[in-house]
Amino acid sequence: MYHILKYKDYEPKIDESAFIAGGSHTSKVEIGKDASIWFNCVVKGDVGSIKIGDGTNIQDGTVIHVDRNPGGDTTIGNMVTVGHFCILYACMVHDKAFIGMGSTVMDHAVVEPEAMVAAGSLVTHGKVIKSGEIWSGRPAKFFKKMSNEEIKHITQSAQNYIMLMKEYEN
Repeated sequence: MYHILKYKDYEPKIDESAFIAGGSHTSKVEIGKDASIWFNCVVKGDVGSIKIGDGTNIQDGTVIHVDRNPGGDTTIGNMVTVGHFCILYACMVHDKAFIGMGSTVMDHAVVEPEAMVAAGSLVTHGKVIKSGEIWSGRPAKFFKKMSNEEIKHITQSAQNYIMLMKEYEN
């Protein structure tokens, strides 16, 4: 079973179709329709808020947090895949983006729609990853333009996790 810690008077808004696996912790968050938060994630919206969009999957061991300063909320759009063991901190990840396993996206960074952060990358403060680009490395730098197949893979990945979530519920 997952655990919700109350922060002040805030109650999380979790769509009834969302899936939250055991070991996950949430607080001041909004989780959309068919979103999934997998095992041992920490979604810690305390001094700011976290919004996770419809159909988005947050894979095992990921930590999502916020910053007290202005602009310190974390927003993750619809149909986003966030791979295993990522850290997202006070950033914006737009619809249909892909964050590879073990990546870190720092404060005020923006990942635009249909953009990808390669596995193991570190997106530093304030960087903007443009639509259709893959960034890679520590610190992350532009790697290449995405192919149509790579862009299709982002949606397919999100759809696969929606199906997996429903298998767990059954």
